[in-house]
Amino acid sequence: MLFAAGFGNRMKHLTADRPKPMVEVAGRPLIDHARALTDALPAETVVANLHYKAEILQEHLHNTNVQTIAETPDILETGGGLRNALPLLGPGPVMTLNTDAIWQGPNPLDQLQKAWDPDRMDGLLMCIPPQNAVGYDGPGNFLIGPSGQIKRGDGGIYSGAQIVKTERLAEIDRASFSLNILWDMLMAENRLYAVEYEGLWCDVGHPQGVTNAETLLGYRHV
Repeated sequence: MLFAAGFGNRMKHLTADRPKPMVEVAGRPLIDHARALTDALPAETVVANLHYKAEILQEHLHNTNVQTIAETPDILETGGGLRNALPLLGPGPVMTLNTDAIWQGPNPLDQLQKAWDPDRMDGLLMCIPPQNAVGYDGPGNFLIGPSGQIKRGDGGIYSGAQIVKTERLAEIDRASFSLNILWDMLMAENRLYAVEYEGLWCDVGHPQGVTNAETLLGYRHV
């Protein structure tokens, strides 16, 4: 699932006339950079949730392999958005990917698939070592133990990519909610894990992130 519903407020003027996934990096919309990662996998179903300026993304994704689901009248956040898309996604674990990042290195979704162990895990997050996060100056999100189990703390930066079982979303009694609620449930049962990305990652949630990402990709404007 591609998360593409957000307002992109940190993008300021860049999202005045378009949704954040349509902001261009190195000559291509962010959503197309994300699609390049999903297209490299044998994924049977790819779904994008839409809300802000949804019609622009619907038109862009028309005649692609991406199904879209619009959240109306209210945006549902990551947890509510994932649960809302389950009729399209079907049963079983789901891989999700934020569309506001650029990756350089191995396909993070492939790395997640190779590390996924459903017998031990109900969720597996892709985290970025701070030294591999281009332009990021925050404290990080998770401490990763020797076995890969995680707890909250300054350390690995959540990248926006994960594999997660979705059954327990039904236990959350609100329409709009963050996946952090589900993660807390899984952490309490020692069922949430993380793996560290082997390449470089750049958050493109703000205008400077576009410049950082294009520098990372070695792109030069003509």
